[in-house]
Amino acid sequence: MLTQTTTRVLEPSDLDAALAVLDREPVANAFVASRVQIAGLDPWRLGGEMWGWYEDGMLRSLCYAGANLVPICATPRAVRGFADRARRAGRRCSSIVGPVEATAQLWRLLEPSWGPAREIRAHQPLMVTDRVPADIAPDPYLRRIRKDEMETIMPACVAMFTEEVGVSPLAGDGGLLYQARVAELVGTGRSFARVDQNGKVVFKAEIGAATSQACQIQGVWVAPEYRGQGLAAPGMAAVLRYALADVAPLASLYVNDFNTAARATYRRVGFQEVGAFMSVLF
Repeated sequence: MLTQTTTRVLEPSDLDAALAVLDREPVANAFVASRVQIAGLDPWRLGGEMWGWYEDGMLRSLCYAGANLVPICATPRAVRGFADRARRAGRRCSSIVGPVEATAQLWRLLEPSWGPAREIRAHQPLMVTDRVPADIAPDPYLRRIRKDEMETIMPACVAMFTEEVGVSPLAGDGGLLYQARVAELVGTGRSFARVDQNGKVVFKAEIGAATSQACQIQGVWVAPEYRGQGLAAPGMAAVLRYALADVAPLASLYVNDFNTAARATYRRVGFQEVGAFMSVLF
């Protein structure tokens, strides 16, 4: 029997069906789900289109097509449909990121027309925890960054991004989009740091995505001159305390597999691997 399959751009009226797909994997989908819960499916507010994959009239899979291309609960057939649409539209994103299997398949299909990539991170462990560690005292100096402290936090955010991604977030538009994103996290109380007596950020992290079910910690960074001094684990414990008390019952993050120091720190504070992401950077 032939099944009817199709992809299309979702509309605001498709919101409930899209949220039902996102809810199937609340940890892996936290980033996109948080955006959709705030902005809905209107492309202008969402910052990109949401593509839907239908089988027999039912919405089965999604793909967020904005600054990132993100396959969501995507079956192999759905990935092929999304790849066809992405190929026709041409590359508008700066990265493809998502669960390893779907992302790897999507890249195999797109590489002939979109390649080469600037960098491929083929295995980024996805880690999760639901508790603050009992054996690590949270850093008492870690606190929320205030709205009047953008000049304090911004250099640390730029340094972290440049180190992590390999390009400065200030390139292109002079950093306007990136500054707006940092300001949004500060404004919603999801930017945290330890600041020394000279006003310099020595450790920072953000809760970058938040739903009622899960939140995602991102942007974890220790100032180079403070590395190796044991700041990361107490800092992460303090961020976790905020995240689990104020935001969601589960905290997640994903990390490069080659970053052994970070992975060890996350394991120390109780994070466990539950899957893996893959990122293709352009």
